[in-house]
Amino acid sequence: MLTIKLRDINPFITCGLCGGYFINATTITECVHTFCRSCLLLHLKASFSCPACGELIHASQPLKAIRHDQTMQEIVNKFVPNLVRNERRREIEFYRKVGIRMEIESKEEDESSVREYLKRKYANGIDTNGHQYVCLEGLSENEPSLEQKFMLVPRSSTILQLKKLLASAFLQSSDKWDMVHIFCNGILQGKEHSIEFVLATRWRNQIPILVLQYSIQGFS
Repeated sequence: MLTIKLRDINPFITCGLCGGYFINATTITECVHTFCRSCLLLHLKASFSCPACGELIHASQPLKAIRHDQTMQEIVNKFVPNLVRNERRREIEFYRKVGIRMEIESKEEDESSVREYLKRKYANGIDTNGHQYVCLEGLSENEPSLEQKFMLVPRSSTILQLKKLLASAFLQSSDKWDMVHIFCNGILQGKEHSIEFVLATRWRNQIPILVLQYSIQGFS
């Protein structure tokens, strides 16, 4: 049986900025170098170039050229199983130390509070079985905002239907749906994908609400 030692793969799963294992692994789309998200965002305040190779990330909007790397983070979590738990504990301890109460201190609290809130505010008595809470937000601050970005949709509904909804809201015609692009975890979603498919392949139950981001031609 092949045995892989952690020290052999450390160079591939550690951040070149902080030297620790990736937390919220984020990859630059141009050169495919990966860093912790917080480390990379801090770096971008001073430079728009990749910390590893020096390649320009984006001339004016570097956040559009980075994406959450779910696959890399899953690899890190598999080889360093206590990483997420320890990082979560340190985060909670930090907020408690500075006297700030975290909105959510456990997944169980998150799920129960979010579900109860959305059932009261958005479900309007609809049976939520077979439906999914979705949050639609702009990919950048230049995108227009929906008056109500939270909605309850059937899991069988498709990305195309959401594109048409956004086109109707911002372009005054659902026929202009091809001018709308929808992303999940930074990955462009095909119009034929169902919400259930996106949940299983891209979101993987991170929190109860599926967060999708949109970009509309003419606004970016």
